[in-house]
Amino acid sequence: MNNSIVNVPIPINEPIKEYKNNSPEKESVLKEYKKLRNSKTDVKLWIGGKFIESSKTASMSPPHDHKHILGKYYLAEKKHVELAIKSALDAKENWSNMRWEERASIFLKAAELVAGPYRDKINAATMLAQSKTIFQAEIDAACELIDFLKFNVYSMQHIYSQQPKSDPGLWNQLGYRPLEGFVYAVTPFNFTAISGNLPGSAAMMGNTVVWKPSDHQIYSAKVVIDVFKEAGLPDGVINAVYGDPEMITNTILESKHFAGIHFTGSTSVFKGLWKKIGANIENYNSYPRIVGETGGKDFIIAHNSANVDEFVTAVIRGAFEFQGQKCSAASRIYLPKSISKVFYEKLKSEISKIKMGSPEDFKNFMTAVIHENSFDKLAGVIEKVKSDTDAEILIGGGYDKSKGYFIEPTVIKTSNAKYYSMETELFGPLVTIYEYDDKDWNKTLNLVDETSEYALTGAIFCDDRYVLSEAVDKLKNCAGNFYINDKCTGAVVGQQPFGGARGSGTNDKAGSYLNLLRWVSPRLIKEVFVPPKDFKYPFMG
Repeated sequence: MNNSIVNVPIPINEPIKEYKNNSPEKESVLKEYKKLRNSKTDVKLWIGGKFIESSKTASMSPPHDHKHILGKYYLAEKKHVELAIKSALDAKENWSNMRWEERASIFLKAAELVAGPYRDKINAATMLAQSKTIFQAEIDAACELIDFLKFNVYSMQHIYSQQPKSDPGLWNQLGYRPLEGFVYAVTPFNFTAISGNLPGSAAMMGNTVVWKPSDHQIYSAKVVIDVFKEAGLPDGVINAVYGDPEMITNTILESKHFAGIHFTGSTSVFKGLWKKIGANIENYNSYPRIVGETGGKDFIIAHNSANVDEFVTAVIRGAFEFQGQKCSAASRIYLPKSISKVFYEKLKSEISKIKMGSPEDFKNFMTAVIHENSFDKLAGVIEKVKSDTDAEILIGGGYDKSKGYFIEPTVIKTSNAKYYSMETELFGPLVTIYEYDDKDWNKTLNLVDETSEYALTGAIFCDDRYVLSEAVDKLKNCAGNFYINDKCTGAVVGQQPFGGARGSGTNDKAGSYLNLLRWVSPRLIKEVFVPPKDFKYPFMG
């Protein structure tokens, strides 16, 4: 019996390694990269703590070297999804009854495993399979995943400690039960940390999970699975299935025990899931929790008081890091004409210094987009711009998929504030600039707010505090994460809880206690110490 009231370690953000020339961390991760590249990996379904093969497989290749085969993964059949649901339900009672401190210990150990013995492997796997540079892999697969695990444990303790007041003679207690049933986690290709956080955060709160990673992130998802297993996660708490998203999702949503979905992906897919859940609402034991972070058409607007060097740096990093494949990536820029000449000169000069290629070469700032469909879509947009009269390619516009899916960093200039690439999420290294007359500042703020269906991230560059104050207020509904004199990417767990509204999701703020609250169902227990023995009240006398 444990009668102590424990406090979990106070989390700090994981320090980011720099991987400078001749550093031990650079040598170590490149050694692991080469080792993984020169070996083959089979990723099996992970159900009930067992690795299971199926009758069909698909291959895995690096986007920057698509003819190279990293290995294969097994595609789930309907029976495998049903087995995953059963495994989650079978594991539910023991897992949810486990003391929260014991659950916390598992995830804290997972964080230490990623920070130490698995750091090179999870970074190298992310570099290989998702074509991230070492810096993008480090801040994602290592640091952000570690932060999610540690800060979520701290937030879990915070939630459990929140209790109602009690009047004299009674005691009110609030318990935070896991949801009744299982949670479905759907994770994207672009962040390895999200692949660990979406199933992990729901599981941490006592839920069991069926998890479907993106087909283009399964290689590094396997490292996350290995970490969870070594950390001591009991069998069946998290179950991973891969393959046909429609079949898997339909099978999940047929179950009356479906209790919630934790989703990151496209807006259109999320809306489709919401409709299916609504259509099945009569079948469920309870109202499912629907938590989703989806698309973005993220902006940077500059005032004429902006520092141009800072503004240019934010555009380049915000638009082109990880090839623009972040839901928070800068994709529409509002530029005052009074500073446009010096801005364009600086932008062209800086972009000309960008190198592209394999992430194995640390001189490269950019690598390849995730797959051929993405490449083809982006190449089609570039060709469309070339033929349109109200837009032009100002910088870049080249592309080549002979070896890898490479798209040059491309800057589009448009005279139409509602041009196609100002409104549509493209998810690639394309950014569009619209110039406005300085006198139209307020009108342009309205344009920023009204142009996109999304409301994820945005940024302003301005050195006038009165103007800043006005703009922050006017743009309050079009960005869940708003940045002043900074790029619109790079939210840090524990510092900038992440999420947006409108077409960008349910804004449940991953990386904070707000998200974890969605995975519990509070129960109030009131105990009266000396109950009344007469039904009459004083006023009746």
